[in-house]
Amino acid sequence: MVQVTQSSKVVVLTGAGISAESGIKTFRASDGLWENHAIEDVATPYAWERDPELVWNFYQGRRNQLQDVEPNPAHRALVTLEKFLGENFLLVTQNVDDLHSKAGSKNLIHMHGELRILRCEECHETFDMMEQEHLTSEYVPCPSCHSQRLRPHIVWFHEMPLQMSEIYAAVEECDVFMTIGTSGHVYPAAGLIDVAKQAGAHCIGINLEPPMNYDQHDEFHQGKAGELLPDFVEQIIS
Repeated sequence: MVQVTQSSKVVVLTGAGISAESGIKTFRASDGLWENHAIEDVATPYAWERDPELVWNFYQGRRNQLQDVEPNPAHRALVTLEKFLGENFLLVTQNVDDLHSKAGSKNLIHMHGELRILRCEECHETFDMMEQEHLTSEYVPCPSCHSQRLRPHIVWFHEMPLQMSEIYAAVEECDVFMTIGTSGHVYPAAGLIDVAKQAGAHCIGINLEPPMNYDQHDEFHQGKAGELLPDFVEQIIS
């Protein structure tokens, strides 16, 4: 097992599996639907143009769910790791929930956006809007330019993930790269381990099932992150 010192540079990538342990449904169910909706109907810019009411209500439902879920031990273990490493730690998540932030993670990039945030397509400003008045079926106008309709600050299919230059720079410099609760299906996130390997990083995976990029990991621990990660973090920093 790798040992991590306070000078080690560590990048962690988390996916839907870590949130599933808090009760959030994973992105794509076995039947190919996302909470009973086809992906192309709710998770593309074309869907937003075609049927904004459907897309808006779908995400408002998911935004409301954030009020009912709490971080699990895996989220809190990553906070422990960040406190040990300080600025040498970066957490990159594919998840759009706020569980990492609720747990206390600070050095955090939401590469696929955030449910808490709404974005103006006119002035491009973003707003953290989770008051009850922002969680209804009514569109929320922009507080800045007064456009009539904000959109979810979510990276949909056919859109570019956020802060990729920062992510690649951190992965290229890291000593340890960890994937937690991610299936290795969705790119470019699934390709980050290739960048880490080329940079000579030690790659660790924790997931219920072996991911698509299982062979790229130097060590893999199969099981629930909430059960495995707390002890694992304590062992690698002790």
